[in-house]
Amino acid sequence: MKNLTVVDHPLLKRDLTILRRRETPYGVFRKTLSDAAAILAYEAMRTLDLHLLEIETPLETTAGYQIADEVFVVPILRAGLGMVDGFVRFAPEARIGHLGMYRDEETKEPRDYYSSIPGGIEAARVFVVDPMLATGGSAVQAIQHLKNHGARRFTFVCLVAAPEGVRTLNDAHSEVPIVTATVDRELNEHAFILPGLGDAGDRIFGTE
Repeated sequence: MKNLTVVDHPLLKRDLTILRRRETPYGVFRKTLSDAAAILAYEAMRTLDLHLLEIETPLETTAGYQIADEVFVVPILRAGLGMVDGFVRFAPEARIGHLGMYRDEETKEPRDYYSSIPGGIEAARVFVVDPMLATGGSAVQAIQHLKNHGARRFTFVCLVAAPEGVRTLNDAHSEVPIVTATVDRELNEHAFILPGLGDAGDRIFGTE
């Protein structure tokens, strides 16, 4: 699988185990997802460009750095909202867009219902976030929507990916890197990831 980074970190493995457990309470699920998203964000933002500048320490002048890229974080609603805080821990200046999509239970295809994208996305580094990359349909559609708004530099970040979703996203947007905590075994007949962690949106918001 090309353009795929599976983040190998002990804390992320621990957090993923908590998130997979059926009995994990909603509040613990939300906090753990945010913590796991921060680890993924740390890795995903490794390729941000830096700007060199001169600063004064208490003792002398030295070189320093600041992030040169403008950072946009775009969650795919609703479950993607659970990952935003993890990103803004490291990039509090990030601008936040929103893309609302739901899966048609008959066709398994994504359907748009909301879009709010800040201006200036054309030159930004855009991190599209969603806990699950299952069929890949929502990810493909979200990135195409953002391309239509002028965005050009993307990373897709998810907690759990299915092989089918990785292939679909690679086929549609071969230049887009994917950062994830794990690639699970497969999709079931209802297009849920196995072993997965269930419906992330329901578990974040307590709507099971």
